[in-house]
Amino acid sequence: MNILKTHIETERLILIPVSAMYREEIFSEFTPEITTYMFPKSADDIGETDAFIAESIENMSKGTELVCVILKKDTKEFMGIAGLHHIDTPTPEFGIWTKKSSHGNKYGREAIYGVKQWADKNIVYEYITYPADKRNIGSKKIAESLGGVIKKEYTQTGLDGQELDEVEYWIYPMDRK
Repeated sequence: MNILKTHIETERLILIPVSAMYREEIFSEFTPEITTYMFPKSADDIGETDAFIAESIENMSKGTELVCVILKKDTKEFMGIAGLHHIDTPTPEFGIWTKKSSHGNKYGREAIYGVKQWADKNIVYEYITYPADKRNIGSKKIAESLGGVIKKEYTQTGLDGQELDEVEYWIYPMDRK
């Protein structure tokens, strides 16, 4: 399986592997406001965004993760990033963010559904983890809409120093609930 050629389509979205073509949008849209309840932090300069893209491409070529740019199907407008990390393990982890102007339209949910369908067809896993800060209602709704069950609770410090109060959902393959 060549992850770098992955193409996921949903009703309104297209997900394609992240590339430098979207570096400006990723840099400008992955803001401190977007990362409020996330472990990663926004990039201080575009070089950090370039490093994220290069690392993601390298990891996809190794078969350890899928990191996709989310685009609106009709306009090809950049909407955010969806990922599935540690796909070479029994417990991969979802990652998702959408740009502020797209919030409230359930693009994040739709993108994660697409990634979940891809995972069910292409990898073998026990469950997918989906960590979410308890205050991040939108993120929790995504996990719950996929049948996610809270299996862990913990606090951790994000990369920008904020305290995160996390719940970790486990989401099982379609053939196993």
